[in-house]
Amino acid sequence: MQITLKLFALLDRYLPDGAHKNQINITVADGATVMDVIQSVNLPAEHCHLVLVEGVYVAPSERDSRVMNEGEALAIWPPVAGG
Repeated sequence: MQITLKLFALLDRYLPDGAHKNQINITVADGATVMDVIQSVNLPAEHCHLVLVEGVYVAPSERDSRVMNEGEALAIWPPVAGG
């Protein structure tokens, strides 16, 4: 199935070839979880601070069980600090 993967800030380096700006449509297996997608692009889980599916926050404890659906968007931000 197809989903959209969006990686922000320094995480964009983990996007597969062919990404446009900070996102790409990728094919994942039916039943793939958020964590399956994170691992498929070799993104270290500790760099995944803010994770949203269709704009809804996915807590770290839910990433192994939240199944992606056809056409959904997965957006990930690293930890950031400001001042």
